[in-house]
Amino acid sequence: MKPLALCLGLFLLWFNISTSAQDNRSAKTFNDDSSAVKATVQDYIEAYYSGDVPRMEQALHPLYLKHLIHGDIPMRERTAAQMVGDVRARGSADHAEHMEQISVLDVSGNIAFAKLVTESWIDYTTLSKSNHGRKILSVVQQIYN
Repeated sequence: MKPLALCLGLFLLWFNISTSAQDNRSAKTFNDDSSAVKATVQDYIEAYYSGDVPRMEQALHPLYLKHLIHGDIPMRERTAAQMVGDVRARGSADHAEHMEQISVLDVSGNIAFAKLVTESWIDYTTLSKSNHGRKILSVVQQIYN
């Protein structure tokens, strides 16, 4: 009976160590993924403010689609090409006047969700992960009055 109890005790000890190591790896992966998500959303908003077309292109997935919601105005959409064109036409704005807060809401495999809050709107973003890193796939934007 003692050898069975010893084997069971060793197995439980090994299982506990293995589970702890896996939890540590999972937490590290989540933190790394969260940092990548936050960096992509930061690139997106800073490219918008600064008029940096290549940086905007880098942040957007080719199938990007944005839905803009603004009070009684009918919902509008923007594609990646339209967003890049908007940034190109708009040029640079004084970034010092702008405030933004980025929160990573969830990361699950190759999909992540983040919230971007500025003084004029909130963007709820969906990001996908590929060999080229995190890209913003979609945005639903609520514009304040």
